[in-house]
Amino acid sequence: MDGPVLVRRAAAAVLAAAICGWLSTFAPGAGRAELTAAHGRGPVQKTPKRPPEPPEPPPPDCARAKCVALTFDDGPGESTAELLDILAARKVKATFFLIGENVVKRPDLVRRERDAGHEIADHSYTHADLGRTSKKKAFSELTRTQDAIRQASGYTPVLLRPPYGSTSKRLTELTRELGLAQVLWAVDPVDWEHRDTGYVERRVLKAVKPGDIVLMHDIHPTTVKAVPGIIDRLAGEGYAFVTVPELFGGRLIPGEEYDRRNSGEAQGLP
Repeated sequence: MDGPVLVRRAAAAVLAAAICGWLSTFAPGAGRAELTAAHGRGPVQKTPKRPPEPPEPPPPDCARAKCVALTFDDGPGESTAELLDILAARKVKATFFLIGENVVKRPDLVRRERDAGHEIADHSYTHADLGRTSKKKAFSELTRTQDAIRQASGYTPVLLRPPYGSTSKRLTELTRELGLAQVLWAVDPVDWEHRDTGYVERRVLKAVKPGDIVLMHDIHPTTVKAVPGIIDRLAGEGYAFVTVPELFGGRLIPGEEYDRRNSGEAQGLP
């Protein structure tokens, strides 16, 4: 084989090796790492997955625990957001009896109440006296509120608090048809009349007993400011805070009236 041929073949081999080396810079793996390092960035790190939130503990057995149900009427109002912050900070669940007109005005607060695990319930659409009105009027008041709450939160209430505590045989029949238990109360600090934080707190703490349903109004700022003291004092005395359905173990009968867990049932046993 003559000299020129050998020279051409050697040159071709050198050229092929150079091309292969150049192409390797585009290959996956080490090539990408080198390019990344050349631009001053380290390898991409995967974000670790957050562990799932632990499930909430089950509600207490109110046949054995000292339970109390805090309830709030007439909202949602301007003070409701502050109250929700107070309840969240203390991990307390409550029951909210909502006015349909206010639900339409503040659906975001209704959703927040439901998302936080509170019970939301019907308190008529216009705060009407359901015990004295016609069945047709009462039906409209209740169903309009049910629809407004369902539209705001996706939940259909199973509880009604008749405004003024005014009920009747006719309303009992209607609530039975609509699947609503009637919830009254055992403790009333008359906070709608006494707009005094200290007064409301003292009245509740003096009157409350295991199994009671406490009536308050979250539309009054003076009442909302009384809630931290009420919760902290009762918690220190061993009370557990529950929703109305939890107070009765989820067993409420449509049409029936409830103001506290029946005094004949065990309460606060060891």
